Amino acid sequence: MKKILVSGAGGFVGARVMSQLAGRYTLCAFPKGMLAAADKAAVAELVHREQPDVILHTAAISDTAYSEQHPEESYRANVELPCWMAKAAKETGAGLVAFSSDQVYAGLKEHGPFNEKMPLSPANVYGRHKWEAEQRVLDILPDAVLLRATWMYDLPGYGLPVRGNFLLNLYTAALHGQTLCFSVNDYRGITYVREAVELLPRAIELPGGVYNFGSENDCDMYTTALRACEILGISPALERQDWPRSLLMDGRKLRTAAGCGFSDTQTGLVHCLRDYGLMRR
Repeated sequence: MKKILVSGAGGFVGARVMSQLAGRYTLCAFPKGMLAAADKAAVAELVHREQPDVILHTAAISDTAYSEQHPEESYRANVELPCWMAKAAKETGAGLVAFSSDQVYAGLKEHGPFNEKMPLSPANVYGRHKWEAEQRVLDILPDAVLLRATWMYDLPGYGLPVRGNFLLNLYTAALHGQTLCFSVNDYRGITYVREAVELLPRAIELPGGVYNFGSENDCDMYTTALRACEILGISPALERQDWPRSLLMDGRKLRTAAGCGFSDTQTGLVHCLRDYGLMRR
């Protein structure tokens, strides 16, 4: 049984890794809070001590606004830390799977969907840091797998941490009479996090490189919200806006290399609601 060392094991993705993949791998984790203060030597020492087959790096500062306001913190968490993981993996012979982000596509003027070879010039600090990390990690460890993840969602349950996300935001707005704003010119996929975790065993076996890792979407985010509300049977106030962005990703590379891929955004929402017994129809 492969041994996987997980960073961010108490976080949104990492906690689900520890829950969903238990029994399929020997799972261990960086101690809670360690990576907030650890340096390169401390990371290397723990990896050498644990001797994992694979390091699964999910820890990050993923709040784009926070990264914009605290670029040094973002750089340490989103660039330096994955590089330290890559160096430790190289020294110990471990594999490395690290999460990147669809925010690397921010600022592109085209509509998409974008493949992994698209020339990039990310428009925000978080996207620039994730893009730099991809390049530097692959320079250190060419066999590393970098997963460009979309915005992920889940509902409260299974005793796992949950944070504000697309689906939960819709429910909360409906419950409290809040208004949510979505643009008819904003295009991106959103992904059921438990589906992403279920695909990680395939990701671990991928050849080194960068992969788009999340659901594709055939419509703008305002329409996506309308469709989701219809499926949910709720009617929050949705404000139509018109600001442009496209983070749409082309998932063909992952499907070809892994032999499978993600459900599209609408199907993923249905899967999530069925898991929680919330389907109205």
